[in-house]
Amino acid sequence: MSTPMVDVRGVHKSYGPLEVLRGVDLQVHPGEVTVIIGPSGSGKSTLLRSINHLEKIDRGYVAIDGEFVGYRRSGDRLHELREREILRRRTQIGFVFQNFHLFPHLTVRENVTEAPISAQGRPRGQAEALATELLAQVGLSDKADAYPRQLSGGQQQRVAIARALALRPKVVLFDEPTSALDPELVGEVLEVMKALARSGTTMIVVTHEIGFAREVADTVVFMDAGQIVEHGPPRQVLDRPRHHRTRAFLSKVL
Repeated sequence: MSTPMVDVRGVHKSYGPLEVLRGVDLQVHPGEVTVIIGPSGSGKSTLLRSINHLEKIDRGYVAIDGEFVGYRRSGDRLHELREREILRRRTQIGFVFQNFHLFPHLTVRENVTEAPISAQGRPRGQAEALATELLAQVGLSDKADAYPRQLSGGQQQRVAIARALALRPKVVLFDEPTSALDPELVGEVLEVMKALARSGTTMIVVTHEIGFAREVADTVVFMDAGQIVEHGPPRQVLDRPRHHRTRAFLSKVL
């Protein structure tokens, strides 16, 4: 088995007295798609945000391709990195948010080129060529000069996916990417994500789209109360769950 692309070990996270992550372990190998399901408040989004250090963890560690995210090790202790180094390592991780988070004052093309130019120092011409390629990949070549307000929700989310891919990340995290969309727009975003999965992109997806999990995931993870309760192939977790909490959750969403 290859070295994990994403290696989460013993991660704890609390907000005051509320323990949101309680010793989470998760490994995702290169080219794998891991889908995380579970009830609201189970810690799914906090786990994603901890992977790219948008949330600082209290204990444990996260590594991407063998490199700690947000920290360096000195002996047995982890020390937080300076902000510049955190940002450098974060460019290895694409993140697609629930509510798009596009820059409203920038065109679609500019939204996609902004991070490669500002965070990675790529020449503008190179970044624009990559943006053209990625917008074609998500089916939005004709919207390059439009502004976010001129797009549907599904189109905005496809731009957000192109923007995440523009950093050429080692892994892409999706935090409920379809939950803010009207039902008729969900399919176009899921099709782009399925194509990414087929291309070998390493992905971790938090979603309530059980059909997507069944079709695309290599591993389905069920979280509840800040812990991974069950994980395995979709056929096992979704069709023959072993834990009563998994069965109870699926009985409400299937």
